[in-house]
Amino acid sequence: MKQRCFWVTDNELYKNYHDKEWGTPVYDDETLFEFLILETFQAGLSWITILNKRENFRKALDNFDYEKIATYTESKYESLLQNAGIIRNKLKVRSAITNAHLFMEVQKEFGSFSKFIWSYVNNQPIINKFQKREDVPATTTLSDTISKDLKKRGFKFVGSTVMYAYMQAVGMVNDHTAGCFKYSN
Repeated sequence: MKQRCFWVTDNELYKNYHDKEWGTPVYDDETLFEFLILETFQAGLSWITILNKRENFRKALDNFDYEKIATYTESKYESLLQNAGIIRNKLKVRSAITNAHLFMEVQKEFGSFSKFIWSYVNNQPIINKFQKREDVPATTTLSDTISKDLKKRGFKFVGSTVMYAYMQAVGMVNDHTAGCFKYSN
């Protein structure tokens, strides 16, 4: 039986997410945006809640197409608030639209969101060597810095904890713990 990180339960969604996505470097803007949206909706909730609703989010948010989301009207916003398949938090739904606009502004400024976000780690994942649950931080100085930058640009729901989870999800940091079959020696 494969040994996985401490947070992975017997849930197949969790196992697949851990084994195939979490900690794997992502450089394409479409997937980076998807994870940005999912992580912002996750704020204050469990990740399994988001994984369980991921396909509903995909349908509701036009396959995470930031160009379409940026054009959402007030009636689309209201219809999203009625969609029981997603998290219907008014501020988070509004932030998805706002963050889509800002995501494209970052693309214009840097050529891609990927160039912007990966510049924080010199385009190379940080490979941590954590041994146990207690070693893994919820935030770091780097996640603080990224959070402050994104907030200054107007992004919403991008606190340091959300940004560290984002960095883990998109492989900017590799936090697979010792004993996990994906751990890097």
